Formats: sequence, C-alpha cells, structure tokens
Amino acid sequence: MRIHVTSVFVDDQARALEFYTAKLGFRMKRDIPVGDHRWLTVVSPEQPDGVELLLEPDDHPAVGPYRDAIVADGIPAVSFQVDDLKREHDRLTGLGVRFTQEPMDAGPVRMAILDDTCGNLVQLVELKAA
Repeated sequence: MRIHVTSVFVDDQARALEFYTAKLGFRMKRDIPVGDHRWLTVVSPEQPDGVELLLEPDDHPAVGPYRDAIVADGIPAVSFQVDDLKREHDRLTGLGVRFTQEPMDAGPVRMAILDDTCGNLVQLVELKAA
C-alpha cells in the first residue's frame, strides 16, 4: 500500500495553484473539471510520479471551524521536506511568502512554518545530518 493522493483544503483553487506552483515550486499534475470545482493536483518536480497534493475546495461546513482551530494553534496542515531550509526560507521570503515560525531547531530536524495564503499553515522540514 502506498499514498497516492493527499489533500489540503483551500479557499480558492486558482490562488492555491498559483501559490503552490509559482512560490513553492510544485508542478500541476491534474486539472479536471468536477462540477463547480476542479480535481486539481500538484506534484514535486523531483518526484513527478510521486504523491499528488490535491488542492481541495473547502466547501464542507466542517472545514472552516476545523481549519480555524488548527491555524489558531499554529498547527500546519501539511509538511514538506527540503534539503536546505535556510536557502528555501531565503528564497521564499524574497518572493514575499510570510513565515509564522522562522527556522528553528526541533530535535533531529530544522523547521519553519509559512502561510499559504489559502487558509493553511505549511511546515518545511530539513533533516539534520546524523
């Protein structure tokens, strides 16, 4: 068994696609109209056939209260691994991305948290050398 698709709820699919591709560097994999929305996924350019991230509309009534609560507590909706957190933080800051948690050591990792502009916090993680 393998993870094929995972999702993040977004308040605007077009804005989310712009952020996740132009800022974070993912590539669009699928864009299929589904009623009023789209089956819209992105993938890492390093793993184009890997796990797809579904930019899922947040229309369900449970999403708002759930997301508001986890954002208020500073809990990221998703986590992405990077090779060099400082380099990625500098690159994203230069693109105007707002970080809610600057890079910090957290046990075996360095981590930072950013705002995806679509209602979510995103964690970036760099594994420290053993």
